[in-house]
Amino acid sequence: MADFTWLPANRATPQDVEAVFATGGAARCRCQNWKVPGWIWRDTTQEERDAALLEQTGCGTPGPTSGLIGYVDGEAAGWVAVEPRENYPRLWSRKQPWMRMDPELAGVWSVTCFVVRKGWRRAGLTYELAAATVEYGEQVGARVLEGYPIEPAPGKTVIWDEASVGPLQVFLEAGYEVVATPTQRRRVVRRALT
Repeated sequence: MADFTWLPANRATPQDVEAVFATGGAARCRCQNWKVPGWIWRDTTQEERDAALLEQTGCGTPGPTSGLIGYVDGEAAGWVAVEPRENYPRLWSRKQPWMRMDPELAGVWSVTCFVVRKGWRRAGLTYELAAATVEYGEQVGARVLEGYPIEPAPGKTVIWDEASVGPLQVFLEAGYEVVATPTQRRRVVRRALT
């Protein structure tokens, strides 16, 4: 990877956020799948998702934000969503028990989505973004980082919407450990922070 840096999205510009999300499947979802309490495609419009992402990132404000923007040689190239677990209503409203593991555990931040802009894919940027979640989590006082990757069957590859939650290997390289295997392919991973 060339010169990789990252910023909390509230310190990035709306143009940087848009540059990352403008390509690929993320252009429609806008990292709202886990944020809307209902079914994203039925219960929200594209305009609502666009506006929600910009509001959640808080670009140009000192307030909270919903993720990190990764830069390669100063150009916005990737995104990772990371914020307190309680900010993801769908983690709590769905019936699968793995989405509500250890509800009493304090200080859990969820890492729910990775987006890599066309032109930087297959260059290791997702690994850099996963490592950035650890550094950021320590800065903001998170106690535990938690992710929900899908591991493909042997000999298979993940499709885009599966890869958006982050491949298992990416989390493992960043020091996360598998704490649950709720389905044949789904994993719950955690990284304890000091």
